[in-house]
Amino acid sequence: MTVFLCLLLGVLLVVLYRLFITPRRAGSWGGDAFEASAYGLPPRAALDPRRPGPPPPAHRTEERQAVADAAWGGDWKAAERYVRTAGDDWDERWARLEVLQQIAREDDAWLDAWRAAAPGDCDAATLHASIMVHRAWEIRGSGYAHEVMTSDMDRFRAMLPAAIEEARQASLLDPANPGPWVVMITAARGAQYRRAQFKPLWEGLVARAPHHYEGHWQAMQYWCAKWFGSDRRMMRFARQAVRKAPPGSPLAGIYLHALTEAGDRSAAVTPMSRSVLKRIAASFELVAPDDERLPALRHLLAHSMVRSMLYAPALEQFRLIGPWCGAQPWRKNGNPIAAFDAARATAAKLSRTRPAPTPPVQGMAR
Repeated sequence: MTVFLCLLLGVLLVVLYRLFITPRRAGSWGGDAFEASAYGLPPRAALDPRRPGPPPPAHRTEERQAVADAAWGGDWKAAERYVRTAGDDWDERWARLEVLQQIAREDDAWLDAWRAAAPGDCDAATLHASIMVHRAWEIRGSGYAHEVMTSDMDRFRAMLPAAIEEARQASLLDPANPGPWVVMITAARGAQYRRAQFKPLWEGLVARAPHHYEGHWQAMQYWCAKWFGSDRRMMRFARQAVRKAPPGSPLAGIYLHALTEAGDRSAAVTPMSRSVLKRIAASFELVAPDDERLPALRHLLAHSMVRSMLYAPALEQFRLIGPWCGAQPWRKNGNPIAAFDAARATAAKLSRTRPAPTPPVQGMAR
């Protein structure tokens, strides 16, 4: 028995050492002491903290700018075509509505003209309802309820029912379009919808678009501990998203957002949590490389993998990320370059990956 206990204690000490001491030592290997290029990574001097990934393709940026210029010039038909050409790709259609929402922040006279000229257009009505929700949230702010002025909270709560009704009316204009249901789900938690009220909204969305990314993100927020769920309920919802994510969709990334929402409360490393991260990595391999959601999700995945001691898979994610480090996990302490470099150094040093040998310096012949 004594020998068994000694062995058990020895194993425990090794695990604790690897869990707490070794990663800290590896983190100190960042900076000039870390030869990133030896592990297939860009050097520290090349890191760019301005963005999570490369800028959008030029043709996409030019198209968006053309739509904005036309809208601000009074041509709402360009905006209507921009959304309509997405067809039944509901994630893309929603992304285009979000672009139009940004355009409307500068000047929304074109949206008023669109709605007046085409009162039966579901996209125009959905866009207007979504803007109403976002304006309500801007009044409230992102603080906890006790931090919000009573007058602002009253205005916030008064605006949301009108936005939900606007979205409900929009849903009647095109029953197959999930956009209005995303708006209603987004507004539901602020409107204090209980679970019995939220359920038909969720069922309405997934009946039309069962893998809608934004809809799942907003529902995840509803189920988090600070609103109407709990860490356990939220993580169960996120694992379901991983399981049902279709090939080519970044839907599995909802799990990574749930881990971020839970924060230190999700620190437990289990075989199941590791297997989920590996499954997410595999699903990302099938997502289009130019999907603009993918870079930020890879940062979250690499961060979670380092925390879960999946060092070799994390290293692969850092290779795919490249020099970009302007993403959420690394910005918290105000120095994203240092945090990113330390994390990838940890992944490299503890992955048991052998660094590439440094080629010898050849002397010059006389």
